[in-house]
Order: sequence, then C-alpha cells, then structure tokens
Amino acid sequence: MIRVLLADDQALIRAGFRALLEHTDDILVVGEAADGEQAVGLAASARADVVLMDIRMPGVDGLEATRRIADSEDLAGVRVLILTTFESDDYVYEALRAGASGFVVKDTEPAELVQAVRVVAAGDALLSPSVTRRLIADIAAKGRLDMVVSDYRVDRLTDRERQVLTLVGRGLSNDEIAAELFLSPFTAKTHVSRIMNKLAARDRAQLVVIAYETRLVTVGAGHEPGTPWP
Repeated sequence: MIRVLLADDQALIRAGFRALLEHTDDILVVGEAADGEQAVGLAASARADVVLMDIRMPGVDGLEATRRIADSEDLAGVRVLILTTFESDDYVYEALRAGASGFVVKDTEPAELVQAVRVVAAGDALLSPSVTRRLIADIAAKGRLDMVVSDYRVDRLTDRERQVLTLVGRGLSNDEIAAELFLSPFTAKTHVSRIMNKLAARDRAQLVVIAYETRLVTVGAGHEPGTPWP
C-alpha cells in the first residue's frame, strides 16, 4: 500500500482527496495536516510514503515544509507531491529546488491524480513534458532564474551525460531521450541514474532545476515562454 499524507489548510479539499485516493486498492491515506508544521511531524509518525502538499498554508507553508522533509535524514524515503493552482502559484519552482518530486494542479482529473501519487511513490519525478516545461519557462520568464549556480558540479559529467541532462531539463522521458540520442531505453535510464549520483540529485525533478540553473537549458530555446510545448 502507498501511504499518503494530505497537507492542505482547507478541510473540504482534504476530504475530497481522501475520498478519491482511498477509492483505489493500493493507496491508503494515513493522516491529514492543516499546515506545514503538522505535515512534517505526521510525515514521520504516520510513516508516509508521499505527502500531497499544498503550498499556501498558514504558519509553516508548503515550501518550508518540503524543505524540512527533504533535509531530514529520517524522512529520506518521503516524497513530496506539490498541489498548485498553476498559473497563480509563484513558488512551484522553489518547491522543486527544495526537494519536491513534482506537482499536480488542484483541478486535475481524478485518474491523473491517482497516477501521480503512484509515480512519485515509485521514486520517479512527476514531470509532464506538456506542463512542467511550460511552468518552468513561465517562472524563468518572470525573472526568477536570474542567478548562475556554481554549486552543481556539471564538470563532473561526461559529454554524453551533459547531453542527457539537457534533454531531461527539456522534459523528455527516458524513452524520448533514447530516441533522440539513438540509445536503448536502458542505456538512457543508466545515464540518468549516474547523473543523479554525480550531482547528488534526489530525483528527476532536481535534474530539471540543475539543467536550468547551470544554463544547459535556457528559456527561449526553440519555443516562446508561456506557450504550450509540443
């Protein structure tokens, strides 16, 4: 069973998500938190696998709660799935930097939400090419990527690994990377795993952040910010 903690300051939203998730055979809601402080505490005591985390909550918000969970050795196996209203949420990019494994919009289809929980619980990042790239491009276009981060040692990567990291940053899946670089899907997956190890990245979401912050991927390369990607 996938053990899920719901963190949202609106009881009605929590109730809706609980009803939806517990309608499945493989997901169990193990707790509810009305703010980030409760979410961090319950993530440990309830032994959650995934925290479905709203960003805007009173007191300790979802961003800080995500950071605390990601920084805690005791919570190393807990994945955070961010809830967002997308267009109005200025903190999603910072949440990915803080250690979130992905995000879903609050009006997402029920089946997509269930699948998102399963993907994140499996240790993968939820990075939809049609949504995530547009989101990060929008945030970047608004000026929140105005620094060059030197802490990421991309110089440790081989030329091939830098190519793979660039494609991960563009939102391509392992199969798409394999097709782009004429590799087998297994080889592409191996490259991604090695890159995560070399850069000490939690998951694929962190690789997207690194790709943007080290300018391997830049806004405006092949598309207009704010418009859907193919």
